Parts: sequence; structure tokens; C-alpha cells
Amino acid sequence: MFNLKNIKLGKLLGLGFASLIVLALALALVGRVQLDRLSEEIVLLETDHLAKVAWVQKMSSNLDGAAIAIRNMLLTSDVQKMEAEKRWFENASAENIDLLKKMEATMLSERGKELFGKLTQTRVVYLEIFRRLLTHALAQESYQGRKVLEQELQPAQAVYFGVLEQIDQYQRQRVSDLVNLVEAQAALASRIMLALALAAALLGAGIAWWITRRIKRQLGGEPAYAAEIAQQVANGNLAIRVRIEEGDESSVLAAMESMRANLARMVNDVRRSSESIATGARQVAAGSADLSQRTEAQAANLEQTAASMEEMNSTIRQNADTVHAASELANQASATAAQGGMVVGNVVETMGEISTSSRKISDIISVIDSIAFQTNILALNAAVEAARAGEQGRGFAVVAAEVRTLAQKSAQAAREIKALIEDSVSRVETGSRLVSEAGVTIDQIVSQAGRVAELITEIGTATHEQTQGISQVSDAVNQLDQVTQQNAALVEESTAAAGSLQDQAAQLVQLVSIFRLAEGQSPVQALAPRRSAPAARPVVPSHAGAQAKTTVSERSPRASAKLASPAASKAGVASNPASEDTDWDTF
Repeated sequence: MFNLKNIKLGKLLGLGFASLIVLALALALVGRVQLDRLSEEIVLLETDHLAKVAWVQKMSSNLDGAAIAIRNMLLTSDVQKMEAEKRWFENASAENIDLLKKMEATMLSERGKELFGKLTQTRVVYLEIFRRLLTHALAQESYQGRKVLEQELQPAQAVYFGVLEQIDQYQRQRVSDLVNLVEAQAALASRIMLALALAAALLGAGIAWWITRRIKRQLGGEPAYAAEIAQQVANGNLAIRVRIEEGDESSVLAAMESMRANLARMVNDVRRSSESIATGARQVAAGSADLSQRTEAQAANLEQTAASMEEMNSTIRQNADTVHAASELANQASATAAQGGMVVGNVVETMGEISTSSRKISDIISVIDSIAFQTNILALNAAVEAARAGEQGRGFAVVAAEVRTLAQKSAQAAREIKALIEDSVSRVETGSRLVSEAGVTIDQIVSQAGRVAELITEIGTATHEQTQGISQVSDAVNQLDQVTQQNAALVEESTAAAGSLQDQAAQLVQLVSIFRLAEGQSPVQALAPRRSAPAARPVVPSHAGAQAKTTVSERSPRASAKLASPAASKAGVASNPASEDTDWDTF
């Protein structure tokens, strides 16, 4: 929601002046509108009502002239004079006709139309009598003409003049009404403009008073007093008190008083904290020197640890190579056992095929034995039939006996072969079972050899991972050695930074000493500048491998030399017992 209390001062002034300008424009606009209306009424008065009055007067004048002209024509016998009067009459008549046309076009009111109609009717009667009178005049009939003039024309002319007089009075009345209207409108316009001017003056005065009150309330006092307070604060006088009205919390002076109080409190706190900062800086310098010595010792220990880790890494790398060779041998043995298993499997398959073939041969022998048995039966039957035939079947009986003998031999041989084949089949099955068992044993050997190879591979993988882990640990130790050396350099830099902080604290006290505070906020004494701090030592990178031991032995003198400067700095700091903090002994 719009609130005038929150509007800015520039917009407020703009709003006030804009209101005055709007009122001035409204005043000018009202004046212009009223003047335009008055101008329109005056133009109407001049071009309509007064013109009609002039037209009526002109028609009356022409009517009088026509009456004089017709009388002159009756009194004279001079043809030329009669012609001259006639021409004048015709001209006057033509002029009256034009005036009547204009009047007819501008007679818009009901009363005007009524009077104009009456004038038209009266003129018709008048012109008819006038034409008869003109005829008598042109015929030089003076007696008849005077009779028409006296008895008819003069009464008609009187009526004609009466209608013109009514029209003249009507138009004059309208002129008077319009003049009164113009005067009333002029008076109204004058009152409106006076009222607007008075309203503009009152509003302008109210806006000026309100803006002045608003500005003074925002400032909280006179601008000169606010400038004086600002100058005092700028000069460092924080003990001055700003006079503000009771309950004033949002004015410029109130804000300046709050700023002065906060600034005085801040300066006092800075003064109180400067000594603490300097004391802490001295303690940090002492602790940093001690920390630098311990960091150097830790760096030497880390270098020795790095050398030991490198030796352990070399041993584990050799073990990894041995495990790798054993893994390759185990893989080869596993491959050989697998090939043996494949050969045994092929033998098992071959024995199975032999056993199958033996069974087929046994089946064939059984078929041959069956055929021999049937042949023996047939031979026996043939012998019986030959015996029945007597002498004629004797030769056939001999043949049947021979066939029977051969069938019996064949059956005997088939039984022997079958026995041999069954024995072979039994032996083949036994061999197949033994070969299968050998195959299972070889498979187990292959499996165990593969497991051994896997275990050796796992051992090799673990050894490789252990080698990588040892390498990472060695790298981490080397990095830790570098970080430790960098920390030593940073500690020396922090010692120098602590001394610089002590100098800056002294400068800070000197800077805030220009401010004047109230009683109870006296400044502390300025601190003495610090002594020179040791220069920061360069970072010495560590090396891995067999060179680590040499690095430790070579670095030891240099580390002792570098520790001399922080030690001396610590001794310099310890020379001031008042600022020594015993807590740093166990840092």
C-alpha cells in the first residue's frame, strides 16, 4: 500500500511541485475554456442577433424609402423622376428579398419562425397593394393613387412596420439575454479561477509546510548543526554528544548519534584488543620457533622411515617375481595334467566303442548259432523224408547227414566264439571301468593343479598389490616428508607473520589514538615495534630409494643450521618474561 512516510525526499519535492503545476494548468485550462465559451457567445451575438436587428432596421428603412418613392411618383409628372424612383424601389425591394432570405435561414427558434411567417404574410399583402399603387402612379392616376395610398397602403404599411417592430424587439431581447448570459459566464469563470487560485495557494502553502516539516523531521535539526556534528566526528572527536529530540530514533541526527556511539565503542574495543593481539603475536612467534625445531626432527625421522620402506619394497618385489615364476610353472603342470586327462578320456571313449563292437559281434554269433540250429533241424527233417523215400532218397539222406554235421560244427564253433567274445567283452568292460577311474583321478589331479595354480596366482596378485601398497606407503612417507619440510618453512613464515602482526597492532593503536573518547575510555600506551624475524627457509625435497639414507646424513648438518635461526628468535622472544606464555612449552 502507498505510504507517504516511505517516499523519498526527491520524489516528495517532485510530487509537491507537480501538484502546483497541475493546479496552474487546471487554472489555465478553466480560463481558456471560459474564454472560448465567451468568445463563441460574442461571435453569436455579433453575427446573428445584432445582424438580425440591423437587417430589420434596414428593411424598415427600405420600406420608408419605398413609401416616399411611391408618394413622389404620385406627386410628379416627370417621367424621368418616376423612372428613377422606380429603379430605387426595385433595388430596395431586391435588397429586402436578400435580407428576408438571410433571416429565413437564421430564424431557428419557434418564436422567430412564427414572427417571420407573419412578416411574410404581411409583406405579401403590402406588395399587392403597393403594385396596384405603382400601376396608378405609372398611369399618372393621382386621385386613385392617393385614395389607395391613404385607404389601403398606409394601414398595410403600418401592419408591416408593426411586424418588423416585433421582430426587432424579439432580437433585441435575445441580444439582452445573451449579454446577460455572457456576463454570468464571465462572473462564473472569474469565481472559478479565483477559487482555483486560492486552492492552489492553500495547497502550495500546505505542501511547502508539510515538506519542510518532513525534511526537518528526517534531519532531526538544522542542517548546519548536522554538518557541524559530522565535521567533529570526521576530526576524531567521538566525545561530543548529539542533541536530539526525545523519541527521535529515525532522523539523520539520531543516526549520527548512533554512529558516533558505535564508533566510539568500536575504537575503544580496538584499543583494548591491540595489546592482546600483540601479546598473542609474541606467543605465536615463540611457539612457532619450538614447532619448527620439532618439525625438523620429524622430517629426519620420516627420511629414515622412507629408506626402510624402500628396502621392504625391494624385498617384496623379489618375492613377487618368485611367485610369478612359480605361478607360470603351476600353470604349465596344470596344462600337462589337463592334456593327460584328455588322452585318458579318449581311451575311455575307445574302450567304450570296443565294448560296443564286441556286443554287436556276440549278437551276430548268437544269430549264427540260431541259423546252425535251424539248419540242423532242417537236415534232420530232410533225413526223415529221405528215409521215407526209400531208395530214391538215399543220396539226399547222405547230403542231409553231411549238412547236419556241418550245422553241428558251426553251432559248436559259434558257441566257442561267443564264449571268447563274452570273455573279451568282460575284460573290455573291466578295462573301461579302470580307465574311467583313471580319468576321474586325472581330472582330480587337473582340478587340484588348477587350484594350486589359482592359489599361486592369488599369492602373486596379493604380492603385487602388497608391492603397490608398499610403494604407495613409501610415496606417502616421501610426500609426508616434503609436507613436513614445507610445514617447517610455513612455521618460520608464521613466526615472521606474528612479528608483522605485532607491528601492525602497534600501528593500529597509533591510528586509533587520534580519536578522542569520553571519560572512562582512555587509550592504552602504544606498543614497541617487534624485532626482526628469521627469514623463511626453503623447502628441500626428499628422495626415495637407496639415496634416502645419504639424504638424511647430508641434511642433518643443514637442518641443524636452519634450526639455529628459529632458536635464536625464540631466545629473543623469551628475553621478555612479561610476555612469555608457559602454555607454549607443551605445544
